[in-house]
Amino acid sequence: MIHELVLATRNRHKVEELVALLGDLGITIRTLDEFPDAPEVVEDGDACEDNAVKKARAIADFTGLPAVADDTGLEVDALGGRPGVYAARYAGENATYEDNCRKLLRELTGVPREQRTARFLTVAAIALPSDGIQVARGTLHGMIAEEASGTLGFGYDPVFLIPELGKTLAQLSTGQKNVISHRAKAFIQAKDLLREMEFEVIESGRSAAR
Repeated sequence: MIHELVLATRNRHKVEELVALLGDLGITIRTLDEFPDAPEVVEDGDACEDNAVKKARAIADFTGLPAVADDTGLEVDALGGRPGVYAARYAGENATYEDNCRKLLRELTGVPREQRTARFLTVAAIALPSDGIQVARGTLHGMIAEEASGTLGFGYDPVFLIPELGKTLAQLSTGQKNVISHRAKAFIQAKDLLREMEFEVIESGRSAAR
């Protein structure tokens, strides 16, 4: 049975979000702060799934514990799907959240509202210390606002508008965001996968005992 799960990220904003999303599983959530020697995983994949799987596998192998990692891309239709998997480093390798948002808004200057459609895609990967990998996905459709609004959240949240709410993700409380967001959708599926993996571990143990 899975008793512990390591979050394969050092992003404190993401850790806070994932702890809130996974907190009702009834297992111990551990972070990389507890494993200071854990490797830095280079996210060089061509797709979010590649990066998520790579991170989860590396941390599971290092810690000997089940690990979960996610990667998120932002696809903007008016930009031909950019920044895509390169969302976190869109304005450069050491870009801040603000740098990325400013570049995105600058590239969309003059683009009318109806053409500013976009979507977030999150892929969550769960790796067992043995060799098991499970993947979950979540998508959130919206639009890129004409200016940043809100102080909550992180990343592109201040410029990602939810049309039906008339608010950006950065204007939503954590509770509201964790109901509708791409990451929430992916981790709702991930929690189901974790429960199934627990069952498989238990059944595997019973078979071995026989």
